[in-house]
Amino acid sequence: MSKLMRQEQHLVIIGNGIAGVTLAQHVRRHSACRITLISAESATHFPRTALMYVYMGHMRFQDIVPYEDWYWTEQELELVHDYVEQVDTAKKTLSLRSGASLSYDVLVLATGSSAAFYNWPGQHLKGVQGLVTLQDLELMEQNTQGIKQAVVVGGGLIGIEMAEMLKSRNIGVTMLVRDKLYWQNVLPLEEAQMITDHIRSHGIELLLQEELQEILADEHGAARAILTRSGKEISCQFVGITTGVKPNVAFLQDSGIDTDKGVLVNEYFETNQPDVYAISDCAQFRNPAPGNPTMEQLWYTARLHAEALAATLLGKRTAYERGPWFNSAKFLDIEYQTYGFVPARFKEEQESLYWQNDEATKAIRLVYDKNTHLLLGINLLGIRYRHDLCHHWLKQGYTLDQVMQELPAVNFDPEFFQRYEQELLNQYYTRFPEQAPPVHQNTWWQLRKRFGLLSDSASC
Repeated sequence: MSKLMRQEQHLVIIGNGIAGVTLAQHVRRHSACRITLISAESATHFPRTALMYVYMGHMRFQDIVPYEDWYWTEQELELVHDYVEQVDTAKKTLSLRSGASLSYDVLVLATGSSAAFYNWPGQHLKGVQGLVTLQDLELMEQNTQGIKQAVVVGGGLIGIEMAEMLKSRNIGVTMLVRDKLYWQNVLPLEEAQMITDHIRSHGIELLLQEELQEILADEHGAARAILTRSGKEISCQFVGITTGVKPNVAFLQDSGIDTDKGVLVNEYFETNQPDVYAISDCAQFRNPAPGNPTMEQLWYTARLHAEALAATLLGKRTAYERGPWFNSAKFLDIEYQTYGFVPARFKEEQESLYWQNDEATKAIRLVYDKNTHLLLGINLLGIRYRHDLCHHWLKQGYTLDQVMQELPAVNFDPEFFQRYEQELLNQYYTRFPEQAPPVHQNTWWQLRKRFGLLSDSASC
């Protein structure tokens, strides 16, 4: 049994985001040890992905807080709203900005990340900021009061969220994107073109193959315009920096904990210091599995990190295995899901089935190995598929033919929404006619009946 199973032991978690809270909850279910969560950002946990809806007026901040105050007391989880200034791994103590000191038996770093700036002239002017933390949201409320025009630098997922937030208040938005199409370094050509056109159709100006050179100041020390590398000057009163994030590890400089971009860990989230672990955005794997990134800065991987580490802390040493890649997002009103490996540019041995509707608002792509027909990845735009089934296909090594046999069961859209799997199936039979049954449509209805998606009368 782990030493954390003893009541007198103290687990301290720096960070009360999804990773820190998930870890605390899993440990608490099986251990009576003392658990403390420290956060400088907020006094209590909240889902970071919901901040945009607070700004847009869809919800209040109290509406996105998932746990009432009594929950933490009932679960005996201590919350400390303070900033950790120093970690002493020899004495196992933390020095807090308030002057207090806290000792630990086991320390977990779940400190998240913050917006990355790249030393642009004028980046410290008033009206220039990122969007990661609650403080960023509060600053954005101040910085966008009464303004007319904004520039968003960067074409990632935070960038389009910020653009949507600004448009909701009738603020004109220009986005600087250094690629030829929006998110072209991640999306294949057709999806990148679809999203680029979709963003423009919502009145957002996309300046492609453009980068920030300088932010220009007015007489009051606030942003008045930006200058691009090509020499364009764009008037604005707000500059959103969405060019990526960096782990919050600066406070560990003299701690003896090895860091690079993030806190260096092995597959058990162990650092070089005994009884010190790191998970989520701030963790950097020393030796990631082939094809896997050194850092995983996603909501769903944060939960997986926490669950794996909780098992280790509770006495069952568990190496982290992420399984098939997954991510989801929203480009204005087009939902996006991706599973497995969908490259922006295909290699010679990779092929795909791709379908897109005439309105260019929905798309399905199945990527497979040209030689073995093994399913490699799935992209979905404007269509929702069942996570469990997509994950099962990839984890179990389904071939394209096996996927097609179960395709009727995967759609997760509401009952009366139009479905598009038949179009993809027709493409498959056209490409591989030897796989086609004598009558496609009858087989399609039979498959849907097999998975309980149609009544007997509906197939007549």
